[in-house]
Amino acid sequence: MQSPLLFKSVYWATTLSFPSRVHSPSSLLTRPKRLVNANNKRRREIKERHWSSSGSNYKSAMPCSSISTVSGGGLGGSGDENGSLRSFKLNESTFLASLMPKKEIGADRFIDAHPEFDGRGVVIAIFDSGVDPAAAGLHVTTDGKPKILDVIDCTGSGDIDTSKVVKANADGCIRGASGAPLVVNSSWKNPSGEWHVGYKLVYELFTDSLTSRLKKERKKNWDEKSQEEIARAVKQLDEFNQKHSNPDDANLKKVREDLQNRIDILRKQADNYDDKGPVIDAVVWHDGALWRAALDTQSLEDDPDCGRLADFIPLTNYRTERKFGVFSKLDACSFVLNIYDEGNILSIVTDSSPHGTHVAGIATAFHPKEPLLNGVAPGAQLISCKIGDSRLGSMETGTGLTRSLIAAVEHKCDLINMSYGEPTLLPDYGRFVDLVNEVVNKHRLIFVSSAGNSGPALSTVGAPGGTTSSIIGIGAYVSPAMAAGAHCVVQPPSEGLEYTWSSRGPTADGDLGVCVSAPGGAVAPVPTWTLQKRMLMNGTSMSSPSACGGIALLISAMKAEGIPVSPYSVRKALENTSVPIGELLADKLTTGQGLMQVDKAHEYIRQSKNIPSVFYEIKVNQSGKSTPTSRGIYLREASACQLPTEWTVQVEPKFHEGASNLEELVPFEECIELHSTEKSVVMAPEYLLLTHNGRSFNIVIDPTKLSDGLHYYEVYGVDCKAPWRGPIFRIPVTITKPMTVNNRPPIVSFARMSFLPGHIERRFVEVPLGASWVEATMRTSRFDTARRFFVDTVQICPLQRPIKWESVVTFSSPCAKSFAFPVVGGQTMELAVAQFWSSGIGSHETTIVDFEIVFHGIDVNKEDVVLDGSEAPVRIDAEALLASEKLVPAASLKKVRVAYRPIDAKLSTLTADRDKLPSGKQTLALTLTYKFKLEDAAEIKPHVPLLNNRVYDTKFESQFYMISDTNKRVYAMGDVYPNSSKLPKGEYNLQLYLRHDNVQYLEKMKQLVLFIERNLDDKDVIRLNFFSEPDGSVMGNGAFKSSVLVPGKKEAIYLGPPVKEKLPKNVPQGSVLLGSMSYEKAGHEEGKNPQKNPVSYQVSYIVPPNKVDDDKGKGTSSTCSKTVSERLEEEVRDAKIKVFTSLKQDTDEERSEWKKLSISLKSEYPNYTPLLAKILEGLLSESNVGDKIGHDEEIIRAANEVIDSIDRDELAKFFSLKSDPEDEEAEKIKKKMETTRDQLIEALYQKGLAISDIESLEGLKAGTLAVTEGTKDMDRTDKESAPDAGGQPDLFEENFKEFQKWVDVKSSKYGTLLVIRERRRGRLGTALKVLNDMIQDDGDPPKKKLYELKISLLDEIGWSHLATYERQWMHVRFPPSLPLF
Repeated sequence: MQSPLLFKSVYWATTLSFPSRVHSPSSLLTRPKRLVNANNKRRREIKERHWSSSGSNYKSAMPCSSISTVSGGGLGGSGDENGSLRSFKLNESTFLASLMPKKEIGADRFIDAHPEFDGRGVVIAIFDSGVDPAAAGLHVTTDGKPKILDVIDCTGSGDIDTSKVVKANADGCIRGASGAPLVVNSSWKNPSGEWHVGYKLVYELFTDSLTSRLKKERKKNWDEKSQEEIARAVKQLDEFNQKHSNPDDANLKKVREDLQNRIDILRKQADNYDDKGPVIDAVVWHDGALWRAALDTQSLEDDPDCGRLADFIPLTNYRTERKFGVFSKLDACSFVLNIYDEGNILSIVTDSSPHGTHVAGIATAFHPKEPLLNGVAPGAQLISCKIGDSRLGSMETGTGLTRSLIAAVEHKCDLINMSYGEPTLLPDYGRFVDLVNEVVNKHRLIFVSSAGNSGPALSTVGAPGGTTSSIIGIGAYVSPAMAAGAHCVVQPPSEGLEYTWSSRGPTADGDLGVCVSAPGGAVAPVPTWTLQKRMLMNGTSMSSPSACGGIALLISAMKAEGIPVSPYSVRKALENTSVPIGELLADKLTTGQGLMQVDKAHEYIRQSKNIPSVFYEIKVNQSGKSTPTSRGIYLREASACQLPTEWTVQVEPKFHEGASNLEELVPFEECIELHSTEKSVVMAPEYLLLTHNGRSFNIVIDPTKLSDGLHYYEVYGVDCKAPWRGPIFRIPVTITKPMTVNNRPPIVSFARMSFLPGHIERRFVEVPLGASWVEATMRTSRFDTARRFFVDTVQICPLQRPIKWESVVTFSSPCAKSFAFPVVGGQTMELAVAQFWSSGIGSHETTIVDFEIVFHGIDVNKEDVVLDGSEAPVRIDAEALLASEKLVPAASLKKVRVAYRPIDAKLSTLTADRDKLPSGKQTLALTLTYKFKLEDAAEIKPHVPLLNNRVYDTKFESQFYMISDTNKRVYAMGDVYPNSSKLPKGEYNLQLYLRHDNVQYLEKMKQLVLFIERNLDDKDVIRLNFFSEPDGSVMGNGAFKSSVLVPGKKEAIYLGPPVKEKLPKNVPQGSVLLGSMSYEKAGHEEGKNPQKNPVSYQVSYIVPPNKVDDDKGKGTSSTCSKTVSERLEEEVRDAKIKVFTSLKQDTDEERSEWKKLSISLKSEYPNYTPLLAKILEGLLSESNVGDKIGHDEEIIRAANEVIDSIDRDELAKFFSLKSDPEDEEAEKIKKKMETTRDQLIEALYQKGLAISDIESLEGLKAGTLAVTEGTKDMDRTDKESAPDAGGQPDLFEENFKEFQKWVDVKSSKYGTLLVIRERRRGRLGTALKVLNDMIQDDGDPPKKKLYELKISLLDEIGWSHLATYERQWMHVRFPPSLPLF
């Protein structure tokens, strides 16, 4: 199973909390804990690393950027510009400048020379988590234009369904979608008089950290009110006890119990408080010219006069008027409103993390009073395209990505910045990549993206930034000034270097991966809800907008100077004018072509303005092979380094779409001089004549004489007529020649590796065949202060994401640490050990590291084992190929997987507002509905094998799912990386939402198979047994525990199927039990849990059909004592009742027919209980009843008829005796009597409810025990069944007494009558307790009537804070409809 890993962490400054897939550090140098993907979990994060702004104190030491095992000619020194950063002294201005680095890329020099080219006229699309329009520096540009042109939620996470239309009454009042009465402002123009309404739980719009802050504030207020009520309840009980010190009367005891129940309820509620947040109502209308919207945010305010709908200043789409709102002073969260689909969708746009605002600030912030803190291009404008879905903790979705590209083209943007990404199966591949290529090639947008934070190992660049040809991928650089200022180190490094965690190339197909580098850290603006103006973040997320801002300066100049803007020419200028970082050619794999320089790139663009804008597409194939096609040459495995190889390189000039055939394509011809950086290894022709149709040539690679390690070379072409242009195309050649492991046992040692801050050692080892895991030991010596190391290993296998293991190790003193991790035999493994760039800066000691690797492995003939459901075991042949190994097999089944087909499939065309592609094609959506049922509460995860675990490297556009119960309450949402969710017992719908513009693709998905994986409880986990004999699982002997495998000798073991009696209940036949198995253990690990071992494999068991019931079919031949005539009469009667039951009562005519037939049947079959029960059932099913009291009286009459038709004495007598379960006739009678009893109970229950309802409607007193306030009348001693003042019997009480003879009145099904009874007697605390117990014990989905009853009791008792809390929960438990996708 592949185990792709996340980009390396996100570090957030301050104490803000962020999505669960983002990890915050505990200290300055903490590398985040990686999520090791054993179950193909989601493996991606926003690509940035955030450091604590407090910093730590360090002294400097000279970093060593050389790599001892690297060869390949250098490109000269690191350049004056980079070198000039070595000597500096911070003062206030240079310190402030270091917080927003611009000098490193020459942006400050460029703006000083060309102040009017500061980004003016340039529009940047920020694809990120959303930009706060209220953030500092993001209001206006340097020339006074609005900074933010549009703010869009492309994910749909803030969408509200406002399709419901209402009209205002004479008082200007409407009923909001939440049920709240709302007063509209009389000055609002609404010619149609139609108001679209919807609502939203406000926490769904906020980040986790903001929600956490608000919950603390709200909990504080709630606790105060709760404590007041508890104190009042305790006081009432104390007063009662003083008055009745030892009450003997039953009623007084119940009154005391009621008072105690009130205290218990309040205390329990305080312990179980779970704030789902306030609800905000939204109203949308058309004012005759524009769609407008307003929000009612009273629930967010402490002051009831604040946040009212009528006081809201209406907003329209941000793009039109560029206005935004703030929810409340407490949250300080800005929002934007956009209206779509003719008023039927309102999008409330908030950011899903501070990340997007920070990124926008780096690129474009303008601070008139603090110019040193300006972004790189303060004159540029931007649009915010939110791709981080708030429902997913800020993770991107295909929907968000596609809509963002649509918006960027629609707004005629010049640039796109995207600081998101993840590892990929295939570089330069996928639906999003296809759309990006179209946007870049046809619409000439320049796309800039982060390369990733997964370094320091090679081949860690992520998609899309580091793997897509049409995107400029940016690495992260730290200068001495940044180290001293932003990172607050005491003595910075003497020269700039790449951050240790910045992702490295090459890509799996040999492309360089990183294009150029830019500063990877900054103190930039953040949203107002963080309660600060700016914060420090760093990562390639920060280097990307730094580069994007630099490019914006170039575009600003190009537009002003009349030079056509092309992504091709701009990229070439960046690459050929950047300053190399490091002295070796192989450093390009880390830094790309080097640190970009804006001023030099501008001169290059000026000089080449008359040269055609061409992208030189490189396609490389090994001679004689048509596939695979790559963009470079990457010889990684040992077999590729044993002989010279010949490669065919195709160079194809690509012009922008729409280029003129006669004026551009036909005249294009270039004489190219080809160069190899090392002719003894890479041999190429000397010249090439290149035309528009392209040209191919062959090169020969001879790695046979190279030493073990990393070697990097290039073949590049130079225009003979304009050599000043530099290389116009490059073919990267990366060779990682691994060392072989021939000794036995297979042990590899790397002794006395020397480290200084920032230094990286790489070793390449061919993992021996037969090895599956490694035991490694890292020993450190000769240092004083603590040292922090990144230890990574990477292997590359076809059509898999890079297989990566990683660890962050801190040595507080010289010692040894051990690791165990899986490997793939026969594949090259890179071991990258790096001392973190700022670790050990306070010391002048060199750290010495000794690293030892011991390979282990047991080779088996079956890695993934399938037990077919029969009694037969599976034979497994095990062999140790390398050294003696202890075979300790372990296997267990821990989850069940059930396959489902959709019960419904709906294909729809989406609106053109957001979903019309730049090509003009309309996006379609397919919604698939699946039903599943859980017999018990369980943790489940949906899984779609075709679609899951791929965002960028898939040809499908988008997917999203939500799981809801029968009340439409949503329990889980997810996308391509499903999460496990805990669900209570019940029935569920899963809706899967798929998008694409090709209807044929979606048509094929209409019967898409979906798996629901359910985790078994610990008690149900099945431990499988191994045997040394084929019949051991049946005979019960020959159990296998362990043995020692000797190389060259195989041993067979048998894995037995699970014992049928141990199979968990409610597992349908044909489903699959899944688990893991291992064959050995590392160190002192117990072998019982396979997943804890370094290598585990999947084991599955197909659940067979259930055993045939031996008793099935018995009794069918029993003699019937009834005559044929009698049986025929019964059949006719039952048929009539069946037809009667099927009749509808939707209209007055249907109800009339139903009543006529009921009267006819009653006269024909008098006192027949099943018929009378069906009549009662029919009355209960009536809806839209006008005369409710009359209807209740009908129910009482029908219930009395059922009750009177039953001989209750005979029924009681029957159930007092036990029947013989072996007597078939007796069992039939028992079943009939049980049915009769149930009909009696139901009739009594419905009669009680109807009596209570009539009392409520007529406002009658409940006997002499009417409810009064306080405890004054709570010590009454009246008899339970006393008649009322008029001498009439208490009908409810009489019915209840009969009712409780037959059923447990506290049961969840019938407890409502007990609640009503306690309420009638003024014992509201006891009524609440009974009701709470009913709700808790009810195994079915929550019943809305029970919660409505609870709220009415809370209102009656006077606990307003609890009533408000429950009303907010009603919107969670019983929403009127499912949320929009």
